[in-house]
Amino acid sequence: MDAESGLPAALRWIIRSFVTAVVGLALVGVLLPSVSAPAQTSSGTATHASHHKQSAATGKKPQSHAASRTRAHRRAATRRTAAGRHHRHRRHVLTARERARSHRLRRAFVASSELRPMAQQLAQMRSPAAYAGVARYARSHTGEAAAAAYLALGHAYLLDRRFAEAVNALRSARLAEATRTQPVGVLADYGDYLTAQAYLQGNQLPQAEMVLNDFTVKYPDSIFVASVPILRANLFVQEGDPQAALAILHKHLGEPMAGHADFQLALGKADLLAGRAADAQQLFRHVYLDYPLSIEAGVARVQLQSSGTLATLPPDERRRHADALYNAGHYSDAEEEYRSLAAQPDTDGVSRNALLVAAAECDWKLKRLSQRELKAIPDSDDEAGARRMYLLMELARDRDDTSAQQSIVSSMETRFPKSLWLAEALYSSGNMYLLRKDYPTAITYYGELAKRFPTMKYAPSAHWRTGWLNYRLGQYTEAAGIFDEQIRLYPASREMPSALYWRGRVYENQEHRPAMAAEYYRTIVRIFPHYYYAILAQSRLSRLGDVTPEQIAALDALQPEPIPELTDDVPEDDPHVVKARLLANAGLNEYIEPEIRAADGSHEWGAFAEAEIYASYGETWRAMRLLKRAIPFYTSAPIEAIPVGYWRILFPQMYWNDIKADAEKNGLNPYMVASLIRQETEFNPGAISNKDAYGLMQLLPSVGRSMAREEGLRHFRTDELLNPTTNILLGTHYLRQTLDKFGGQPEYAFAAYNAGDDRVQDWQNIGNYHGIDEFVESIPFTETREYVQAILRNEQMYRELDRVTEQQAER
Repeated sequence: MDAESGLPAALRWIIRSFVTAVVGLALVGVLLPSVSAPAQTSSGTATHASHHKQSAATGKKPQSHAASRTRAHRRAATRRTAAGRHHRHRRHVLTARERARSHRLRRAFVASSELRPMAQQLAQMRSPAAYAGVARYARSHTGEAAAAAYLALGHAYLLDRRFAEAVNALRSARLAEATRTQPVGVLADYGDYLTAQAYLQGNQLPQAEMVLNDFTVKYPDSIFVASVPILRANLFVQEGDPQAALAILHKHLGEPMAGHADFQLALGKADLLAGRAADAQQLFRHVYLDYPLSIEAGVARVQLQSSGTLATLPPDERRRHADALYNAGHYSDAEEEYRSLAAQPDTDGVSRNALLVAAAECDWKLKRLSQRELKAIPDSDDEAGARRMYLLMELARDRDDTSAQQSIVSSMETRFPKSLWLAEALYSSGNMYLLRKDYPTAITYYGELAKRFPTMKYAPSAHWRTGWLNYRLGQYTEAAGIFDEQIRLYPASREMPSALYWRGRVYENQEHRPAMAAEYYRTIVRIFPHYYYAILAQSRLSRLGDVTPEQIAALDALQPEPIPELTDDVPEDDPHVVKARLLANAGLNEYIEPEIRAADGSHEWGAFAEAEIYASYGETWRAMRLLKRAIPFYTSAPIEAIPVGYWRILFPQMYWNDIKADAEKNGLNPYMVASLIRQETEFNPGAISNKDAYGLMQLLPSVGRSMAREEGLRHFRTDELLNPTTNILLGTHYLRQTLDKFGGQPEYAFAAYNAGDDRVQDWQNIGNYHGIDEFVESIPFTETREYVQAILRNEQMYRELDRVTEQQAER
């Protein structure tokens, strides 16, 4: 979703792409965004002996989906009474009209329950085969089921800019669900709205106007009501009637929609056509500068450029726009803007240097910066000069030139002692020597950063690494002091659990103060109950036995992250909720969230309701990602603090029969297999990583072929790895082999699964580990270290959730 509007990006593109021209100005083409989710692992990991380059130190086996969906919705009320805090909100009492509408929507949902797989494939691929499949479904069904299929076809045609076919399909949808007593179907607002888009895109403006004129009267509860005024205004602009457009927009100036970028752009276009050029340019400027990441900003830029206004904008405002693009990771766009600004004839030399260095960093981010290009930029004694030297240091690191790297950092310490670019250089240098296993030099760089820049974003990490590397070198007294500082200075940092645990270990093993150690371990379990370190801490407490923890006021003062009250009490009969489920059947995922958000009280349960829809289709990866974003604090929450329905989406047991059978066959714990799958793909059977790893357990084709031969599978094809049953069969076999290769130690095996066998063997060869926890903490790749920790955490969560479920069943 774009930040400036409540509608999906794909829909907003449809709404606005037809208005990207104003009389006398150039048309702007905007590419359609893809509706489909990327088919890759959520963690972005390449796995299974794929020796990819990593950044340094940085349920049950499913029955038919229709059956499972029906049962899932029927069980919803029962499930919501399970353990877990769930408060019932004061619900909106449905009117008779709303109850009737909800009943019709539910009937349509049931009628179209088998459509989802085909419609989803069409939304993602829009291939001839996908079109043909949904078309056959539409022709072979009647009523609401046919209407949902035709709506899916119309939406797909619209995205493919096949406007005439879109109109025909949407007309068929309208006819399919209309009856003599109920001529307006439950999906009619979607049909009419998309029909209007098709007419607008096809430049059939009178037809579009006829559809839109009475839209808000016909569909007062539609999620599109707030967009119709903007759409109609743009239509009048395209027809050359700015006064009509202005009259519409001025009626809504005091409403929330007036603050959206699309409203501001439409107003600017109408003003321009009405001859109010100054007002128009001010609005375009506002959109361009204040909504830099929006679709409208690109359109506004063209308007400003065509009128010559862009060149007159204050350089600091344009720089702010370019910086926003850079900060959002839009490096190509930012680089273009920086260079455009640098090329302005009135840009002074100091500013030009700063812009060229900023552009150079964009090139470095895009892996296309050369030393020759960078050295062509004049040196200077300002922040641009510091940034330039930082980039020179990064290029030296890239070519493993330690002499140049050290010389540059030393020079920066002298010339730019307070520059944050020095902090960047120190952190990167620490990472460089960490990977080279030169711990004393890494400590020097990390320690210098923590001392010079204690509040900088990297300070907690650098400070922690200084302590940890001292620990690894056996300098326990130094390490203990740094751990104490870490706990005192950075209690909210992500390194806090690590610092507590390893300070406890020093108390236990080096200082022989078990009561102090016990208090640190107990604090971890209390504050971070579902972290990897809580598992370790609980184990250490068990080993300590009957030890009374020391009372430490500073630790007692630490409090768990507050957990907001959550509810799974979704009003199943709310028309917007039922309609969202119907839209899911039609594969129109981008409309599910705004439809739910339109329901009364959805701020309390909307994310869960949307996740539950995806989970009911077996699309656990969508559901899980949604809840991870909505409740990122779940790893700090006690089981009883969150309704169990949330936990079951966050820790699903899809393909459980296959997992149990193949785990048992290979001598594996099924929780381990499920935990690995959760971390690899979030149970997405169609995942294909950018390293060409396939399916649930992310097997490389070569690994798949090898495992298939050992399992006796003949005529194996790589695409069979996308079959969950086959992937689990081969993946568990491979996991067993990996475990055996590393002596049955899960931590080694998981690290190898993520980073490759050779790297793990290299890390093992460092030696001098006093426990597997030291090995895990010493993994230099943040991604791999957190991957290993997460799988072990996941196992514990699965066990705990099943224990809670069993306890509930016994009551």
